[in-house]
Amino acid sequence: MAQNDVLISPAELQALLASEPVIVIDTRDPDSYAAGHLPGAVNVRDVFTYLATSTAEGLQALKSTFAAAFGAAGLSGEQTAVFYEDALNNGYGQSCRGYYLLTWLGYPKVKVLDGGISAWKAAGMPLSTIATVPTPAAFPVDLVGSDVMLTKDDIQAALGARDRVLLDVRDVDEWTGESSSPYGKDFAPRKGRLPGAKWIEWYRFMKPGPHGPQFKSPLEVQAECATAGIAPDDTVYLYCFKGARASNTFLALKQAGFADVRMYFGSWNEWSRDPSLPIETRPPLMATTPAAMAA
Repeated sequence: MAQNDVLISPAELQALLASEPVIVIDTRDPDSYAAGHLPGAVNVRDVFTYLATSTAEGLQALKSTFAAAFGAAGLSGEQTAVFYEDALNNGYGQSCRGYYLLTWLGYPKVKVLDGGISAWKAAGMPLSTIATVPTPAAFPVDLVGSDVMLTKDDIQAALGARDRVLLDVRDVDEWTGESSSPYGKDFAPRKGRLPGAKWIEWYRFMKPGPHGPQFKSPLEVQAECATAGIAPDDTVYLYCFKGARASNTFLALKQAGFADVRMYFGSWNEWSRDPSLPIETRPPLMATTPAAMAA
């Protein structure tokens, strides 16, 4: 599937539902799902909440967890998976996290509802409060996955490398070291950033739309990256706190023609918990070289 086919409008989704097998996956919390969801949608909250590590055991657990979860939702490889959240921003990119996970697992048909349920409602589409009971399927675990997953060892090897760009897309208070996470300033044991990382806050890849935030155009996304010295032909290594906001950026960059984009899915949640791994802690304007690392 071409990358520019990932985003789907409410009208396009309605047409798709009428023409081929589709599993719609709601990534919001159970209460929001119960209050009203797309008819037939299955609630898979773990798409957002799961915290991963990048050890061999951690990645195997990640694969097993989501093969089981997506199989329970009814994905067998024949259906198109369509993820949605409230909008593209207020769920921290959680629908895009579903897209990223299925891309990593090699699932052939994945889409994200452009504008989320907010756009769906604005288009006058129906909602349901009836919980969907999916028909479980055998998720195809023998698929050839995509090389988009990075481990902490990959990141260590990339520190200081000239042929790869580390891109931090966290909120500004995390980048400056005032907070360790979106869950609270001291949720993670250390505050700071990856040594040598560049920073573009994930919100900057979106702009106001008629029904909520939408991704900027490819040229606008490329322009945002240019402000940090990042070009479409660069190899870009993304990270955030747990791979949700970075998944939003992953999709934005792929839509904009960036060919080699990968993500450190364990992100700051994993990196900050290993005291042997280097971080930058000085104010960003002072942390201009890898020499500014602090344990």
